[in-house]
Amino acid sequence: MQSASAQRKVLRVLAGETLTIPPIWMMRQAGRYLPEYKKVRKQAGGFLDLCYNPKLAVEVTLQPIRRFGFDAAILFSDILVIPDALKVGVRFEEGRGPIVETVDQMRIAELETEGVMEHLAPVLETVERLREELPDETTLLGFCGAPWTVATYMIAGHGTPDQGPARQFALNYPEAFQGLMDILVDASAQYLIGQIDAGADAVQIFDSWASVLDEDQFEKWCVEPVRQIVERVKIERPQAKIIGFPKGIGAFYSGYAAATGVDMIGLDWTLPMSFARQLQAQTPIQGNLDPKRLIAGGRALDEGVDAILSNLANGPLIFNLGHGITPETNIAHVQQMVARVRGIRS
Repeated sequence: MQSASAQRKVLRVLAGETLTIPPIWMMRQAGRYLPEYKKVRKQAGGFLDLCYNPKLAVEVTLQPIRRFGFDAAILFSDILVIPDALKVGVRFEEGRGPIVETVDQMRIAELETEGVMEHLAPVLETVERLREELPDETTLLGFCGAPWTVATYMIAGHGTPDQGPARQFALNYPEAFQGLMDILVDASAQYLIGQIDAGADAVQIFDSWASVLDEDQFEKWCVEPVRQIVERVKIERPQAKIIGFPKGIGAFYSGYAAATGVDMIGLDWTLPMSFARQLQAQTPIQGNLDPKRLIAGGRALDEGVDAILSNLANGPLIFNLGHGITPETNIAHVQQMVARVRGIRS
């Protein structure tokens, strides 16, 4: 009889196996496109209140599993719980997104990781509860933000078109910025190890702003910090499986898995399929449907799904979006996508 973990298709692909029907989940699959999520979100109060409420966070994590039967559930939380745990103020404003207390050279020098894990204890409780409540065959994914992406919000205080404030700060004050990255590497590694110990089968590192850096800065601020996190996690938990998602990095995807040590790379939708196949020959891949196709539905969605399957399904693949699902997405289109991937025709 297979063990529970052996039934988890996402873990099988992470180990390099090619499955006839690739497993599927979506980034941001628990969220504002679901009416049941909106109800719980209103009940919770603030967004961070929801992240730190294990009962409600479990509920919203389970909602897309109940609806769509995805092969993986990803912990409901946010990448900015790390600066929040570092006692850097974080709040979420409707219509604006996250607002973060900005840090300068002096504030960076005062940051320390003591107390981070105590602050994040409710999130780890959510992971523990999820593993108990999820079906045995469903992979449980934890995550964190990559240090570069998290740092961009801590420097600018919010998202900007090209995260220019963080890029400029890193060039003007490289030693201070390195200090910030060291703190974020330490906190993130602790956090991921905590999630794995609490029951996460694998973890993903989101580097949503990796695309804005030149080659030298990309190696310094994206590759190296992720490499350090992966190394530390795997020293502490050798069996850990880690997915890296450096969105939008184009040619920099080549060699990223080898340089960082991640077990799989998540791809965005802008990559040529020929390039994606080359990457897949090196490491398992995840992705990479354009979320706009999911909004469009119909023929545009079917063609996007079929292109990925025809090009990438003959190797280790987890079907996913090239970034997160957006609030305006029609639930029927998600059902259409899942059916198409699994070969169910109406």
